[in-house]
Amino acid sequence: MEAPLPSLSLLLVLLAAGWGREAVAAWATSLGGCKLVQSTADCARRWLSSVPGNLRGDTEELLLDDNTIQVLGNASLLSYHQLRHLSLAKNRLELIEPGAFCSSQGLHVLSLADNLLFTNYSLTAAALSALPALRTLDLAGNRLTEDMVSALVWNLSSLESLSVARNIIMRLDSSVFTNLTQLLELNLEKNYIFEIDQAFEGLRRLQRLNVAYNYLPCIVEFGLTQLRVLNVSNNIIEWFLALESDDLFELEVLDLSHNRLLFFPVLPRQSKLHSLLLKDNEVSFYQRLPNGTSLAHVTVQFLLIDGNSTNITTVSLWDEICHSNLSSLRLLDMSQNQVWYLPEGFLAQMPSLTHLKLNQNCLETFHLSEGDPLAMLTELDLSQNQLEELGAEVGVGDVLPNLQLFNLSTNRLRALPPEVFTYTRKIATVDLSHNRVDLCPQPAVASEAESPPCVDIRGVETLTHLSLAGCGLRGLGGHPFQGTSLLQLDLSDNHQALSGDQGWLQDLALTLQVLSLKNTSLSSTTMDFSSFNSLIRLDLSGNSLTTFPTSLGALKLRSLDLRDNGLPALPPDVARTSLGKSLREVYLSQNPFNCCTLGWWDALQRVGGVRWQTANLALLYLVLALPTCLTLLVAFAVVFLMLKEKLLKMVKSRCGVSSSY
Repeated sequence: MEAPLPSLSLLLVLLAAGWGREAVAAWATSLGGCKLVQSTADCARRWLSSVPGNLRGDTEELLLDDNTIQVLGNASLLSYHQLRHLSLAKNRLELIEPGAFCSSQGLHVLSLADNLLFTNYSLTAAALSALPALRTLDLAGNRLTEDMVSALVWNLSSLESLSVARNIIMRLDSSVFTNLTQLLELNLEKNYIFEIDQAFEGLRRLQRLNVAYNYLPCIVEFGLTQLRVLNVSNNIIEWFLALESDDLFELEVLDLSHNRLLFFPVLPRQSKLHSLLLKDNEVSFYQRLPNGTSLAHVTVQFLLIDGNSTNITTVSLWDEICHSNLSSLRLLDMSQNQVWYLPEGFLAQMPSLTHLKLNQNCLETFHLSEGDPLAMLTELDLSQNQLEELGAEVGVGDVLPNLQLFNLSTNRLRALPPEVFTYTRKIATVDLSHNRVDLCPQPAVASEAESPPCVDIRGVETLTHLSLAGCGLRGLGGHPFQGTSLLQLDLSDNHQALSGDQGWLQDLALTLQVLSLKNTSLSSTTMDFSSFNSLIRLDLSGNSLTTFPTSLGALKLRSLDLRDNGLPALPPDVARTSLGKSLREVYLSQNPFNCCTLGWWDALQRVGGVRWQTANLALLYLVLALPTCLTLLVAFAVVFLMLKEKLLKMVKSRCGVSSSY
């Protein structure tokens, strides 16, 4: 009779403390109450072991995710005749009794993900067969084999969306999904599928198929003409061969990324493909070898024996002509492959292309021309290749007239074709970082007939973002940014970039908002920032600043990075300047600050809105906790030494027992 007293005492204390009805309501909710909003009952994460029976009878959506329900009994849903959506994900569900859905014939959406349905799947299958209106079923994460899945969905001919992801399916044949004639979407990702034998032939309405993260070695004779989206990424596919047919395929998105493709896929001859993803494969072209050897005329002969007839067919071994109609392709991602050249006319088949990603390949050259069909291209990524030359035929016409983003970082470029950016009428972002380039104009060298090679961006009014990090720039004299409207400029890791004339500062003063001068050998007297009235982010980390640049005080920066310099202090009145009032992020670590002159620190900490960024929170916590731990350790050692003799006597008197030998 004494057990309820603590709970009763707690409730009386809450009432006495003035919590009143709100405290009682919160206490009741913690015992398993559900949130009721119109016809939806949210009972997730309530430690429920069964379905609540006291909810409104007109409930249409019941959410029971993340509870401890093990069995959905025949009487569990008797009160909910209007139920349309039921979610039981992340429970311990082992069994759904055959009559559990007899009162919920109108159920449209059922989520049973992350349970233990493999234990009694045959009885659960009988229960599911009583749902004639079910449209969406989620069986992901239930340790189901292909035979179990087949039994569970056998009588669900009304299904439009099915997920059996994260199970232990290994092989699919035509018997698994036989009766799912209305299926539009099927998710099979993260299983162990290594073979598919006509498993989808009867799914005439299937539009979206996801077989990612499995073990498929190849796809041959692909003939699902009605499919719109196919995701077979993250398998071990070496070949993708579509059926040789003139039928129109509805395919719009094909994701073959993160596989082991050796060749460009053989695609349907007629399709609506607009996105082709081939990232992270081993794709290359083989008609020409890097040593100059041509395989264009190498042929092989196939001997075909059919009964009494024999045919010999001769074909070109490396026919790189793409026979597919790629006129609707807008996105081609071939990054992280082994492409070292593109076949002649390859891109000419893609006049609608807007995004082309060829980064992280082995390209040595890339050619642009005004007659190139890539008139619609807005993004071109050629970064992390081996480009030594970017060819271009610049005339009266435009070169890539709609290009907005051009990434050429991490190559071997020394220069770009003259006036190449003049003809890209919409260019906004250019990344030339980690190339050995200089900006024009360059001073003429007496020993050379012509000026050294350089990149000319003068007068490119649309250019707003430019990265020149790690380019080995040797001064920025001669107004290289004149006529641009740069908003962001990255000059980091250029040790001699600031050594020349600094007239370029005035050319950017009105527009520049983000400037990175990280690791540029900047000293306290090198630059005057006072004219940068639009600047909001400034990175001065990794330099040789020993005093705070006074010209920063008038700026209205929101972010300032001063890490890894030689600053002993900041100005005492920094909090009262325009800079102190506008700052929201400050990076100050790795500076030898003088602990005796930290008045500026206290002043800045009192500025509202400033968010302090530390280089390593774990290290900070360790430094803060170390003195406390050392103090406790010393205290423990002292106490132990003082009481050592008494403790030993006590242990010996209580625990000492003679041993027999």
